[in-house]
Amino acid sequence: MPLSEHEQRLFDQIERSLAEDPKFASAVRASDPRFHARRRLLVAAFVIVLGLGLVVYGTVSRTTPLGVAGFVVMLGAAAFAMQSRRKGSAPDLQAVGGTATRRTRQTRKSGFLDRLEDRWRQRPEGHR
Repeated sequence: MPLSEHEQRLFDQIERSLAEDPKFASAVRASDPRFHARRRLLVAAFVIVLGLGLVVYGTVSRTTPLGVAGFVVMLGAAAFAMQSRRKGSAPDLQAVGGTATRRTRQTRKSGFLDRLEDRWRQRPEGHR
């Protein structure tokens, strides 16, 4: 149902006042899970660069444990970045009252099993 002209003007006025409020904007940004995921990706990228520096320094100084430690740091940071990327782009991630909520792993797992079961039931009967 469309808004009346008066309601639309009030809505626009409220939207403008909220957009101009820096405290409200920072509160909305702080509760946005994508903002946190983006920040974690930047931190992971920085740690990957540090790990690469350790690998190069360990190679140049012929200190094998330092090079291996740098590689492990890079690998851990890359895993952290992939996890953060997945969390930030998950469609079931929502900001509700300043907290992020996700579906549980059990729900997703049962959904996967349900899909497999449906595929099994819908398979062609001649290919047994």
